Amino acid sequence: MHSDTIVAGVELGGTKSIAVVGRGREIIDRFRVPTTTPDETLGAIAAKLAEWRQEHRPAAIGIASFGPISVTDGTMLPTPKPHWAGAGIVAPLAHGFDKVAFHTDVTGAALGEGAFGAGVGLSDFLYVTVGTGVGMGIIAGGRPVTGMMHPEAGHIRVRRRADDAFAGACPFHGDCLEGLVSGPAIAARTGGPAHLLLADHPAWGDVADALGEAFATLFLTLSPARIIVGGGVGLGQPQVLPMVRERVVAALGGYLGFVDAESIEDRIVPAALGDEAGPLGTLVMAQDALA
Repeated sequence: MHSDTIVAGVELGGTKSIAVVGRGREIIDRFRVPTTTPDETLGAIAAKLAEWRQEHRPAAIGIASFGPISVTDGTMLPTPKPHWAGAGIVAPLAHGFDKVAFHTDVTGAALGEGAFGAGVGLSDFLYVTVGTGVGMGIIAGGRPVTGMMHPEAGHIRVRRRADDAFAGACPFHGDCLEGLVSGPAIAARTGGPAHLLLADHPAWGDVADALGEAFATLFLTLSPARIIVGGGVGLGQPQVLPMVRERVVAALGGYLGFVDAESIEDRIVPAALGDEAGPLGTLVMAQDALA
């Protein structure tokens, strides 16, 4: 499906940004730069892309960015990252390319997992990253889902346990999903960094409760064949996913025949590509732009 045509990709992250040029799953060259100001970051990447256009002649480019973004005009929407609100992203990077694709970084990672990782062979799945924030890429019928903007399902509300009084850490919604399970939320709940907590700390049960409720809702609303979980919290705490699976089965109460105790390990799985999902996903995006 993904041809041997050479293409380019850019993954803009909150702390670092990566540009790649490659074909299929092969990355021929990559360039990494800290994400500082738009002028510095995009300027450095644009210069590298100009070199690659001369050397490798990539036929298209895929651009995946931290958000929130406008997928219609290629700009950054209001964001807490200094200097980036309103910045034009696509225009400086797409110069010289006739075919361009633009999505969020989490959608790019979803496409990478779909082509080469835990979503291979599936046309309907979700990629959920749980780390500093919670992001979701939704793939339906083999295509990324966007509406008026990209999905922001990391901010859905979840049913809370009656004995859990934690107010949540999201500045917009308090105890939305991100406000309960992100790294900053865990730190606010426990008073220390999430990565320093022991595997049997009760906070992980709280995280599993919220993710279990959210994933049950997602299975009911979107009917994905699989939910793929990545991110520092999602992948860095292997004890969490088994607890999440148990809670999803309990929350659904036998209502969905395709999500039960026998199938749940195949329905909720860890991401397979790690940090490579995003860069590879941008190459997938570029190939799809050609198609």
